[in-house]
Amino acid sequence: MTSHAITHTTAITMDAERRVIDNATVLFENDRITAVGPAGEVPLPATAEVIDGRDMITLPGLIDSHAHAGHGLTRNLGGGDGDAWFQACETIYTRGSTPAFWQAEARLSGLERLKAGITTCTMLLGGGADHYRTDTVEAGNLHSEATREIGIRTMLAAGLNRRPFPKTYRSLDLDREVSLSFEDQLEVCAELAQTNGDFLNDGAGVCLIMPVYSPEDFAQAPEDIRAMCRAAMDLREKHGLLFTQDGHRSGSIALAENLGILGPWAYLSHSVDLTPEDMAAAKRSGASIVHNPSAIMSVLGRCPAPELREMGVNVALGSDAAAPDRGYDMFRHMAQCLHYHRRHFRDPEVMMPRDVLEMCTIDAAKAIGMEADLGSLEPGKKADIVMLDRRKPHLYPPMMPLTTVAQFANAADVHTVIVNGEVRMRDRKTALDEAGILDAAAGELNAALARCDLSHLLVE
Repeated sequence: MTSHAITHTTAITMDAERRVIDNATVLFENDRITAVGPAGEVPLPATAEVIDGRDMITLPGLIDSHAHAGHGLTRNLGGGDGDAWFQACETIYTRGSTPAFWQAEARLSGLERLKAGITTCTMLLGGGADHYRTDTVEAGNLHSEATREIGIRTMLAAGLNRRPFPKTYRSLDLDREVSLSFEDQLEVCAELAQTNGDFLNDGAGVCLIMPVYSPEDFAQAPEDIRAMCRAAMDLREKHGLLFTQDGHRSGSIALAENLGILGPWAYLSHSVDLTPEDMAAAKRSGASIVHNPSAIMSVLGRCPAPELREMGVNVALGSDAAAPDRGYDMFRHMAQCLHYHRRHFRDPEVMMPRDVLEMCTIDAAKAIGMEADLGSLEPGKKADIVMLDRRKPHLYPPMMPLTTVAQFANAADVHTVIVNGEVRMRDRKTALDEAGILDAAAGELNAALARCDLSHLLVE
């Protein structure tokens, strides 16, 4: 049995008492935490490998509840022209991408997440409800394999496009046109779920996603939309999948409840400009809300995260990375969340550092039904642990660890990352071919732009 001890650290546990322990010891054996407490109360096993936590803040691995596969390569395209960027994503993802593109992007975004202290992330397999790459299992399998290589966890949201069908894709070998039906996508999602279902042990899991339909959308095709929802829920129930959606607003959550696609297994992203009926539906159903404070939707509308939390709705935090103006730095998103709501209420105490830390640790674990295994430093939970180097000017003097993490830290402060009890990064060094990952990403983007005649989008 392999035993490790993190010693002399400041531990932000996020346990039920939300303990913050100075001069703490965190023990873990193999992939599970066995003890967390003050140094004098946790005896060190004689065989334990000691990880010195002096000048470190130790916290649970961060959980990003909403991001997009593909965007890691396209994040800067268009120089701020959002419409051009979105159209480029759709063109590349559905007609100009190859297996090498999806592999390079998955490795790049995985490396970025690892180095930012994100040990768990929900990744949508494509840019949105018009171009999920589920015409074949290949892109999803490549992303899951990259997750295993990097050594983190990904809940891959494999999904169903917006009606009407069929959709036209170009095959990943670029050799033929593919006519994609709703039923085709259901089959691909089912196969991905069967082959990538060991989320807690090897890091690759699959959840189901389908488009958000507004009341106006529903009025145009109520029977078609009800039938698609029933089919999606049948698949979800058959395979025991989680369910997520991207882009709720203005009556769509109340409609989702009416359509029978809400439950404690659902987590709903963006969720801006909600009606009272939407908020009540989230509460009744037990669904979680994913707040993306740095996203464009949160500029165009507002997610009432503090109000939802106050009424007992579970709220997690998402990066919506990596495009077109944001990355995977959850510390930045925590600070953005604080300022977003404080500005709205003109009250500097509306959200506090502990609140936003909960939203990307224990509350995010609840959103994916994993609070028994992830989201806090407690005996019995998975050893997913992040250590921040606080021996830096912007993190000093060494005091107020909650405020330090939520308001002053950034991804570059992540020193050590442990996932499943395995040290995946130490002193910001990994065992990965980081240069190769970066070079492949650059090469695959340039190749995709050339194939799609989009190289002009590189001009700022």
